[in-house]
Amino acid sequence: MNDKKSASDNGHFSQAYSLETAEQTLEHYKDWAATYDQEVGVENAYAQPLRVANALLDRGLSKSADILDAGCGSGLSGEALMNVGFKNIDGCDFSPEMLKQARGKDCYRELWQADLNEGQPQIANHSYDAVTAVGIFSFGHLNADACDDLIRILKPGGLLVIALNEQYWDKGDLAPKLDSLIKNGQLEMVSKEYGDHLPGHKVNGWVIVTQMCH
Repeated sequence: MNDKKSASDNGHFSQAYSLETAEQTLEHYKDWAATYDQEVGVENAYAQPLRVANALLDRGLSKSADILDAGCGSGLSGEALMNVGFKNIDGCDFSPEMLKQARGKDCYRELWQADLNEGQPQIANHSYDAVTAVGIFSFGHLNADACDDLIRILKPGGLLVIALNEQYWDKGDLAPKLDSLIKNGQLEMVSKEYGDHLPGHKVNGWVIVTQMCH
């Protein structure tokens, strides 16, 4: 008998949507890191990492492309990228404990701690062929304005792929932000596909592929 509480019992999922400060976010993922893969990846069959990896494949991205897994968490998204053949994957996350889990997967070239809401000035402009943002645009997590810095580090023609749950797309600030970036000529919409997000919680979501304008 497994004596560990499931995600539905310990409230990790509900708490994740009520975080308001950076301190709360750090404490939340410090507590969740050790069981995150089991609860999210296994018990709830987190679908978005593989959906994002396949979206990059569908766009014909080279397997040797430089990819930043922004907000990589425990590394589920990096693992999915590696499993479909991508070789040069970097990752960053706000939580040191989640980064520790990611390091154990041996799928990243480099890993570092970063508050994406504050930007990453240490990364040069036009550094990456693709940036993935899997599940990080959400209430209490990443603000939509973080898109500006993620675009800055993309190479011209590079891909920004965002996966998020349907509630945040409908009620959050990402949709109007992307509309603004497209109208301003910074991004082009490539595809927007609805499907599984967390099947175990009966939550669906979107995978949105955008491309930096040349």
